[in-house]
Amino acid sequence: PYLTGYDPTQPVTPSPSTVDAIRSLGILSVESMDTLFRLDSSRVMNDSVRRVLDSLTLARLDSMRADSLADSITVGGGRLKRFGLEVFRRATTRFQPVTTGPVDENYRLGPGDVLVLILTGDVERTHTLEVNREGFVVMPQVGQIHVANLTMRELESLLYTRLGRVYSGVRRGPDARTRFAVTVARLRNVQVFVAGDVVRPGAYQMPASGTVLTALYASGGPTESGSLRQVVIRRGDAVIDTVDLYDYLLRGINRSDVRLAAGDVIFVPVRGGLVSVTGRVVRPAVYEIRPDETLSDLIAAAGGFEARALQSRVQIHRVLPPASRGAGGSERVVIDIAREPGAGTAPAFPLASGDSVVVFGVPAAVRNFVTVRGNVWVEGRVGASPGMKLSDAIRLAGGPKPDVYLPQILVSRLQPDSTRTQLRSAFADSTGRVTDDLVLQDGDIIEVFSRSAFRERPWVAIVGAVRRPGRIAYREGITLRDMVLLAGGVTEDAALGGTEIARLPRDRPTGALAETIAIPLDSGFLSRASAVGAGGRTGNPGAAGADTPLRPYDNVLIPRRGGYDLQRLVTIGGQVRAPGRYALRSKTERLADLVQRAGGLTEEAYPGGIEFYRRQAPALRDADVLQPGADTLGVRPLPPGFRGRLGLDLPGALKNPRHNDNIILVSGDSVHIPEFNPVVMVAGAVNAPGPVAYAPGKNVDWYIRAAGGYAQTADRKRPYVTQPNGKKESVERRFLFDNVPKPRAGANVFVPERRIADQPSQAPQVFAILASIVASLATVIIVATQ
Repeated sequence: PYLTGYDPTQPVTPSPSTVDAIRSLGILSVESMDTLFRLDSSRVMNDSVRRVLDSLTLARLDSMRADSLADSITVGGGRLKRFGLEVFRRATTRFQPVTTGPVDENYRLGPGDVLVLILTGDVERTHTLEVNREGFVVMPQVGQIHVANLTMRELESLLYTRLGRVYSGVRRGPDARTRFAVTVARLRNVQVFVAGDVVRPGAYQMPASGTVLTALYASGGPTESGSLRQVVIRRGDAVIDTVDLYDYLLRGINRSDVRLAAGDVIFVPVRGGLVSVTGRVVRPAVYEIRPDETLSDLIAAAGGFEARALQSRVQIHRVLPPASRGAGGSERVVIDIAREPGAGTAPAFPLASGDSVVVFGVPAAVRNFVTVRGNVWVEGRVGASPGMKLSDAIRLAGGPKPDVYLPQILVSRLQPDSTRTQLRSAFADSTGRVTDDLVLQDGDIIEVFSRSAFRERPWVAIVGAVRRPGRIAYREGITLRDMVLLAGGVTEDAALGGTEIARLPRDRPTGALAETIAIPLDSGFLSRASAVGAGGRTGNPGAAGADTPLRPYDNVLIPRRGGYDLQRLVTIGGQVRAPGRYALRSKTERLADLVQRAGGLTEEAYPGGIEFYRRQAPALRDADVLQPGADTLGVRPLPPGFRGRLGLDLPGALKNPRHNDNIILVSGDSVHIPEFNPVVMVAGAVNAPGPVAYAPGKNVDWYIRAAGGYAQTADRKRPYVTQPNGKKESVERRFLFDNVPKPRAGANVFVPERRIADQPSQAPQVFAILASIVASLATVIIVATQ
């Protein structure tokens, strides 16, 4: 929370949990923390601790900025990341060494380490020993022991000597009566310096078990110009180790087992030469190379070739050194490294700084195959082998289907000039044996045909009162009963007695299109049990007719019963005494009849504001007409309709049953009678659109003025009013008399904006007409005065 809420102008006091976190991270020891607090009950953080926390926050901000560094290089129009830099870019404590737990026997002790000595056997004791600044530990009954700069193995030998003088049972070997064990309970902190081309150079506190990687993770790692191949560790004037981070990044090997000591300097020099690798390698990136490394080393660092890499050709784009450049733009060269296919690793070709290596992929074109199409069980490509014959390819494609066309097999062959020639063969029989077994070549296309492909595909259709009208492919032996079953059965309004089959006439001397066959059916025609009675006699004529076989292109019609219809429902709501959804009693029931059935209007009803909606079906389009498939029945559903409002005069319809607005209702109509609304809404191009109190007898112009008048963009000639019953009335501007409608309570007045037409201005013509009128008047005046 302290780091997240950091504000240098308004510092906050860290909570005890923040202090505990600092202590757990090992940034400050317990003793150091205690010395930085005031000795009072509030334990307020002083300036020293605050500076430590502020430095942590600034380090976090630096880390966030480091994440946005451009660790990539533009190569060939794209950007490649430099390998390894992003590993160090995240500020985290995961890579900090633990400050507790066992250490190896080569760990060297120093001031600040805390040891635990455990004695068992004749003596049972435990001592916690802290190495003081002079490098000593003080042990009861033993005295001071100098342990600074001793390894854990050397300390163990020293303790055998010193403890043996006090405890007689302490000795080496299995006969010892007193044994001891010494461990490091808490590691000391050391201060090391990270310098050179790193993201955050400076001094860092870290446990004494830290390594070079620990310091690099803390400092953000090398910058774009820093080296990953030669990190130097200096202690005083001497170089004690040099670390190649590629061993760690590529192979997980940490070759630096040097323990950092206080004052050590980790120096990151300027990077060496960079080489990019793109194309079909596992890890395209920019890599730092040493002078002795070759193309083989680079490909290995990039993870090796991909499976689709064209290993026989690797290309290097190189910028020549100044001494090798000639005149005329010869600064750059392209080097192709050819090698034998299947050689494995890349050749040991020497590289230069700035090289761009491209590993090509295998061509996309597929070779050594033939294609088998048509009437075989498995169409597609078949691998070609030397000497493969036509029968072999057909057999690999599953062989021909039973209805195979025997007289012809076509083979299309690709020529060297990309043209094709036509070869042919034939089947000896349906087993797949061919008469002329051609030897195939790469790229041949084999076409096997079906006998049914050359035959016309007849169909039969059913329409009318069935659930799924449509057509299907004709099947030998299909009957009328089968056709009705495939159509999902008949609907409730089916007039089975009028069933007929329209059939193509055998002869058409008179140009007849069809002949019809009447097949009267009844409700039992779908049950085959009722078709035949005792003794094999037909017990149900309608059922016997259902077994009438159909011929190709027959069209079965099952008509609908005239006058049959389901209930037609309409809805009425609002200010009526019995609102609800009513079923129409007849096809001629009208609006006034519905209001009467609903109990009439209430006292609060405003009949002049009736809202009447009717569902309107869309017009049929060509795409909505039945388009049956070749093998299935079905129809395309019509698109949904929409509801439109009708303007009706309900008071007139209630007074006079013969009124034009007393319309006949249809299924889906919706009626709503609102309450009285003493407001007129004014909208559109007016200065203050909104509601205006209803004023009886006032026209549209009055309401527009009440709404602030016309706006600058208003079309003053085309305002209109939507009366509360839905009727629309427009303003008509005439030479002498204007027809301006008068809104009623609940109406809506709308003023549209002017439309700027893409036509030349008519102002000159208007001025010319006005000038002509003025000239005529002047002439009349002159003549009259004379």
